Order: sequence, then C-alpha cells, then structure tokens
Amino acid sequence: MAHTILILEDDLTFSTMLKTWLGRKGFEVHTASTVRNACAELEKSDIDLVLSDLRLPDGDGTMLLDWKREHEKEIPVIIMTSYADIQSAVAAMKNGASDYVSKPVRPDELLKKIEEAIKNSGAGKPVAGKPAKAPADEYMEGKSEQARQLYNYVALVAPTPMSVLISGASGTGKEHIAKRIHMQSKRSDKPFVAIDCGSIPKELAASEFFGHVKGSFTGAVNDKVGAFVEANGGTIFLDEVGNLGYDVQVQLLRALQERRVRPVGATKEIEVDVRVVCATNEDLLEAIEKGTFREDLYHRINEFTLRMPSLKERQQDIMLFADFFLDIANRELGKELVGFDSRAAALLQEYSWPGNLRQLKNAVKRATLLAQGKFITPAELDIRMPGNAAESVQKPLFDKDDEKRRIMDALKQAGNNKSKAAAMLGIDRKTIYNKLKQYGVE
Repeated sequence: MAHTILILEDDLTFSTMLKTWLGRKGFEVHTASTVRNACAELEKSDIDLVLSDLRLPDGDGTMLLDWKREHEKEIPVIIMTSYADIQSAVAAMKNGASDYVSKPVRPDELLKKIEEAIKNSGAGKPVAGKPAKAPADEYMEGKSEQARQLYNYVALVAPTPMSVLISGASGTGKEHIAKRIHMQSKRSDKPFVAIDCGSIPKELAASEFFGHVKGSFTGAVNDKVGAFVEANGGTIFLDEVGNLGYDVQVQLLRALQERRVRPVGATKEIEVDVRVVCATNEDLLEAIEKGTFREDLYHRINEFTLRMPSLKERQQDIMLFADFFLDIANRELGKELVGFDSRAAALLQEYSWPGNLRQLKNAVKRATLLAQGKFITPAELDIRMPGNAAESVQKPLFDKDDEKRRIMDALKQAGNNKSKAAAMLGIDRKTIYNKLKQYGVE
C-alpha cells in the first residue's frame, strides 16, 4: 500500500508539479493551500507525511507542528523554504519538524528526505519504489468547471441510445469524448469504429461507409466490409461530419433511418445496429443555411450536443495536462524529467493555445526531447507570446526549412481556411497571407 503525502503549498503551479512528480514515484498525494485546509485534511485522511511551505496565506507551516501536538498525531513534517528563511526552518526543526528542504527543491534530495522521515516515523508500509506506469489509454479529465460539466453530460448521455454531436475546435479531444461515450454505454463490449470524413475521397465514401463487392468498380479487387457493418452492435464515430459531400449525406441519412446498408455493387441489403456519434469543428447550422449540409441529417445525428471547451477556457487545467503529457513523453522518449520550472509554467498558462490539447501535447513532447536538465525551461518550449503584427511579419515563425511545411500542414488541417490556419499557428492572418505570397502560393 502506497504512503500518503499531504502537500501544503499556496503556489498552485509548484504544488501541481510536486504532486505529479510524487505520484510518479508511487505516493498517494493530497494537497492544501492553507493551514486551515491542511488541518481539516489531517483530520479526515490517513496521512503519513506532510510537506509544507513555510509561509502561507493564513500563517506558516510551523502552525501544523502545534496542531499535531495538540491532537497527538505522530506525523513527520518536512518544511520547504527559500534560502533566506533557512534559520526559520531550523527553528521549526527544534519545534518538532522532521527536516527541511530549501527552494528550488532538488528532487533527489527531497525524495531521500521523504523516505528517511517515513522510515523513522515507523509508518509500517514499505517506502514507495518505482512509479506505476499509466495505461496507454489513460486520459486526464481536468478539474475546471468546464471539464466537470462536460464529463457530467457524458455520464448522462452515454448509457442512452441517443445520437450525439460533439462540436469544438481542432485539438480539443473530440475523439476521446466519443470513445468515452462508447465505453460508458451498453455497447461497450462491441466495436468502436472511427471514420475521418475529411480524408475520404468523395468517390470512395460509399465504399468506406457501406463496403463493396469485388469488381463493382475499377480497383475493387476484393470484397470490402464497410464501417457500418464493422461497427454492427457498437458505435460508429464520424469525425468532421460536415466535410461529407451532399450525395453521401443522402446515403448516410437513409442508412440511419432504415438501419440497413447496401454495399456498392451488391444486390442485397445488410441490417445494421449502430449508435452514431459525430464530431465537427464547423457551424452545421450555418452550413444548412448555405445548402451544404442537410437539415434532416443534422437532426438525425444531433439528438444531444456536447460542446468541447477550448484549452484557453480551461485555464485551471493547463498545468494538469502539461504534467500529464510530460509523463507520456517521459515514457515514450525514455527520459525522467521532473516538471517545468516556474518561468516555463507561467508561459504555459499565459499562452492562448490556438491548437488546444494537441498543440500542448506536441509542445511538451518536443520540450522533453530537448531538455538537458530535470526541468523544462522556456528555451525548450516552441511557443511564442503574440506581439504586434509588424513584428510577426518580419520574424520567422520557425526555422526556415520548417516554416513552409508547417504553414501548409496547418492550411490542410483547416480546410484551406487561412484564418483558422493562422489561429492554429498562433499568428495573425496578415502574417500567413504575407508568408504564402512569399512562397508563391495562392
């Protein structure tokens, strides 16, 4: 059974980083930002050690020493303090603290002091060893109000047979939510089949959805099972459903209404039972007004709508996701970074993240690869705070060899919408027009 540590720290960024790192080392970690909250946590939870800042909003860490004596609690307390307050930390040790560490904290030193304090306290549990690896499909939900509301809605709609439309910007995690709906539904033991509607050539869409028989068209050298038959009994996820051509929309609507599909070139229909979850980063109501999306299909796929909040709206979750993606990057790259230094953490929280979670994950992975020390610094983060337009035009977005490729990739992802591509790259629209003119791209 893992030891439980209470972190008493009012710096949320540092507290979150410390919690994540200790969690990776195998500890169960609780947090508090005030002495009052820490005392309440000690009352209700079985805590093996307290890691406390010296200066707090409602007092200082030494107040815990008085509290534990009054309540006859034999809980070791390690004080964290700046170099200037070391004399106070030494005084705290005379008053009953087990030890102290100076900030900035050195991970190896801290872990050693934690292990020694727990061992000397006789807590009776083996000291935590190697961290347990998270499963590959683990996902961080977040703790913001937006995250709480989103997952409450998921829990409500998942067990029902209702079709769900997930709307949100690129990179916000729409496919994860679709999988979550499937896993919490009564169809969880059946297939989950995802189709990227934006990447299917118009002439092959019917074959992808419904299958085909050998020889039904040029290139059909074998029979093909379509996505609807493959997902029979389970869930089919149609990503970027707004990109479907009008003719395919008609066929899709018929399949959903009649629960039957006919493979291309076949003479018989196949009965299918699928739940449909769709996602879009477009305004489908606007597409209906323009005549590019069928209103009857919209109502068929939209019995319940989930809106994905942008990462910018989930300010409270940014560092949680950053630490989570760092865990993943550490495993994938064989590294052991501890976290982000205070300047990098501030930059992560101040940045607008136009590419949302996908952009954050990529930025953290790149920084993990480049980092030389135990902490990621701003130097390794490939993000830039927005300046004025004139500066943006003159400064290269990336290394010159990489610039054009990244702009073209962003345009492709944005469906050639230059405003969306600029937002994904974190630059203004004028800059992207100037760059395309420079490359001779219309």
